[in-house]
Amino acid sequence: MRNVKRYLRLGTVYLLTGAGLCLAAWPALAQDPPSSAPPPKQDAPKPKPNTDSAAQSAPDQPKWDPLRAEKDMEVGKYYLKKGDVDAAIDRFEDATEAKPGYAIPFLYLGEAYEKKGKKKPAVKAYQRYLDLYPHAEDGDKIRKKIEKLHEEIDKTRS
Repeated sequence: MRNVKRYLRLGTVYLLTGAGLCLAAWPALAQDPPSSAPPPKQDAPKPKPNTDSAAQSAPDQPKWDPLRAEKDMEVGKYYLKKGDVDAAIDRFEDATEAKPGYAIPFLYLGEAYEKKGKKKPAVKAYQRYLDLYPHAEDGDKIRKKIEKLHEEIDKTRS
């Protein structure tokens, strides 16, 4: 009898049957202590809901993410080959944001803008490429492209 009381206090009941031993674990039932807080007032104004949340104020993706930049470059090149220049531009811009000091996305961004016919943003992207990578092997070629784009921009103004 003493063991039965001990098991009942622990919240576990062991049932013995004629066929064998059957074990059943039941949690001990405990009552919550009575609440000492007064009931809420009927006339109290409700607090304003919090309109600021972490999901709204946090950026979609972290700013510095070199792996994401590489992935954006890979996908942007795919879109550029496929002919979807707008999607390529979006990916190259994402790559420049994910890794701002990385020169290569600016080169591809310049090419994409040039294919799209946007000469001023192409010049800006090419120039940023040269600023970040002044001793690039294709630096002379890019400088010639910039000069050519400047001439075309000047012709459209006249």
